Amino acid sequence: MTDRFQWLDAVAQADLVRKREVTPSELLEAAIARAERVNPELHAILTPLYAKARKAAADPALPLGALHGVPFLLKDIMGYSAGDPYHMGMKALRDFVAPHDTYLVAKVRAAGLVVMGRTNVPELGTIPSTEPLAFGPSHNPWDPTRSPGGSSGGAAAAVASGIVPLAHANDGGGSIRIPASVCGLVGLKPSRGRSSLGPDLGDGVGGLSVEGSVSRTVRDTAVFLDVIEGLMPGDPYAAPTPQRPYGEEVGIDPGSLRIGVMMQAPGAACVVHPDCVAAAEDAATLLASLGHRVESSHPAALDDSETFQHFGVMFAVSTARLLDGIGDLLGRTLGADDVEPFNWALAEMGSAVSARQYLRTVDWLFGYTRRVAAWWADGFDLLLTPTVAEPPWTLGGFHSVDPMMAGLRSQSLCAFTGPFNMTGQPAISLPLAWNGDGLPIGVQLVGAYGREDVLLRVAAQLEAARPWADRYPPISA
Repeated sequence: MTDRFQWLDAVAQADLVRKREVTPSELLEAAIARAERVNPELHAILTPLYAKARKAAADPALPLGALHGVPFLLKDIMGYSAGDPYHMGMKALRDFVAPHDTYLVAKVRAAGLVVMGRTNVPELGTIPSTEPLAFGPSHNPWDPTRSPGGSSGGAAAAVASGIVPLAHANDGGGSIRIPASVCGLVGLKPSRGRSSLGPDLGDGVGGLSVEGSVSRTVRDTAVFLDVIEGLMPGDPYAAPTPQRPYGEEVGIDPGSLRIGVMMQAPGAACVVHPDCVAAAEDAATLLASLGHRVESSHPAALDDSETFQHFGVMFAVSTARLLDGIGDLLGRTLGADDVEPFNWALAEMGSAVSARQYLRTVDWLFGYTRRVAAWWADGFDLLLTPTVAEPPWTLGGFHSVDPMMAGLRSQSLCAFTGPFNMTGQPAISLPLAWNGDGLPIGVQLVGAYGREDVLLRVAAQLEAARPWADRYPPISA
């Protein structure tokens, strides 16, 4: 059963409201009905906020922003929303309520979006598969035995199934792009500093983590980026100001770009599945047919053997500090019984890192970023890779192994995405392929720092050349 709004993107839904062809309340009720049909199977929405959403949608003072009246979901990591439960996938936070809105949520509300719930996440967002022990796994609408990715897996499952057209997501190692890849969505990781993490954070995971969305169309991704971008008081840094609104980049001819292609995982960190290689090769052929200059090339620094060692240091130290902060919120010190084994082991590793070791990693990351960025400065516009090295995987593979193996598994799934959290560059996953089992296979494009405009132009060009809007998963609202 479908309704006439189900597969409309957020821009189209907002346009209907603007033309007075539908009210925000009507859009919301349709979205709630869709959620009630499929969420019991997908477990994408962890915390329904339907009563508050109904009040907001019916309020004549609902802001007349760019996405006025469109139903929306917040991810349950970052994105505090005042008075709402906030769990981060942790049993220790079952009774915690967010004290205020973050700057991002304030901007979401100012855009006229109607927040109807919060989505499921892996505990602390540290693994790329949404299966928290405290709340149970989310399921991929293309095959419910498989993961929707992580850490924005609940958000991706909700959008892919048609509950909402657009949902909040964030990315510290691939957490936007990986769920987008395995759920058949558009997922843009913006440049470091593109949007604020305030007022509670200056940056996340030492600058690796950024805010964004998952959506079904490039224009929704672009318009949402316009909603959240921009420096806020006290932010430690900001990405370069865009030349024009990102929504206006959609449809602009990108010209003939020089695009490098990388099929092997950085540093040969894992074996790339033939389906993922085939998807990237097909995308390269498509880009060449559109007039781009495509060649086999990538930054040599991506193959540095130290890369994931330093990536691990950043996450370990940040996890240890995060658990300290959560303990401060709860008024007690957290112990091993409060945290999943992998995250406790990660925090223990972080606690053993000295200040000198941590600063060595920070300095190494600065040098690594310069070495990677030099490839773009030498004349390339984009890098094309698979988003993930394998098709959507079966749920249950992270808690049945020891923490070290879970870490190695996470590293393998983040092989193509994690390096660009370290460099701060924008990267987008596009749903350009499906394999013989009917599962989506995403392809990643990476731009120079601050050049989301180039990524969005090319993404829109690919979307027009090979539309994906008519592909719906078996589990649809």
